[in-house]
Amino acid sequence: MISKPYDSYESGEYLANNPTWDEEDSEWKADKVLKILDRNSIVPKSVVEVGCGAGGILAALHNVMPEVKYSGFDIAPDASKFWEKHAPKKIDFSVGDFLKAESKHFDVLLLLDVIEHVPNPFEFLLALRGRAEYYVFHIPLDLSASTVLREWTLLVGREKVGHIHYFTKGIALALLEECGYKVIDWSYTGAAFTVPRMTWKGLLIRPLRRLLFALNRDLGVRALGGDTIMVLAKVR
Repeated sequence: MISKPYDSYESGEYLANNPTWDEEDSEWKADKVLKILDRNSIVPKSVVEVGCGAGGILAALHNVMPEVKYSGFDIAPDASKFWEKHAPKKIDFSVGDFLKAESKHFDVLLLLDVIEHVPNPFEFLLALRGRAEYYVFHIPLDLSASTVLREWTLLVGREKVGHIHYFTKGIALALLEECGYKVIDWSYTGAAFTVPRMTWKGLLIRPLRRLLFALNRDLGVRALGGDTIMVLAKVR
């Protein structure tokens, strides 16, 4: 039998490969979400995160905006093991497919490090339209000249963290536009320099990245990778 790309999330394989479920990045990502919302004067009353994982991002957002109603969905039963610690914040967590849940409308829908995992991102993004006023995407830019030359890095990520689609900035923004979203704002996150977890290889190449990024950010990212984008969008 050919396995589905989602099998690793439902079978426990993803948790085995990623025992912390990237919780250590939660506050960093929440800070980037807050900045893009603040930059565009968006003050939500309700926020839903689709693919919320361990729930740390919603918990970090709650620390700053406790008056907001938060909901989180994830298809992986293992993710729920992390949610109990956030019980005092009364976040409405659910195991299941958001697209099959009771239709509700939210002020902001978060899709952070998700579209690179789903089997059909076009179908998925089209189905999400109309479920929120604003959409915030965090998208890793795995595709670069460096990763094409060192293909094994893409294959390791495919096996360990389940990235089955790869993006440059231009391809990511084009995908959103093609699926009926109007990009309101976007920015590089500076992940190569500010993400909490940094490998020794990332530290080794950091000076060269810093030089190329300073000369031409787009060209530097396309050449060496290591960055991500945060995008704010609405349905056209």
